Amino acid sequence: MGTRGTGPFDSDLAGDFTDGLRGIAPQQIISALEGALRRVAESGQRLDGGDEVEAVAAAALVAAQIPGSKVVISPEDRPDEPLPPLPSSLHALAREALHRVLGDGSELAKGWVDNSDATEWRQEVQLILHALG
Repeated sequence: MGTRGTGPFDSDLAGDFTDGLRGIAPQQIISALEGALRRVAESGQRLDGGDEVEAVAAAALVAAQIPGSKVVISPEDRPDEPLPPLPSSLHALAREALHRVLGDGSELAKGWVDNSDATEWRQEVQLILHALG
């Protein structure tokens, strides 16, 4: 899966995902976020770890757009231009995807070697989930 840390953008795959959002049209950004979230929210019982990483990054980007959100995205982890206004339907889709990522079928949730890293990662995902309402 490549290098991975506990934050939503602390992996090679998350970096590749957000890099792919740079320089594309606003509607394409919305479609990319929706696609990443939908792949996890609507997947079968077993989840793909790479899809999960992208869904967590997408959910963090969505959550950071909500007024009063405590999810802060550093400049190197977001597209060059501000995100376009996001449809509220992405909030529910992001919540659903994150619940799946935290669930029993999650490859990402089970893949931690260090228990303290697993706990820190879960706290990061819970922060995003909380911001989404």
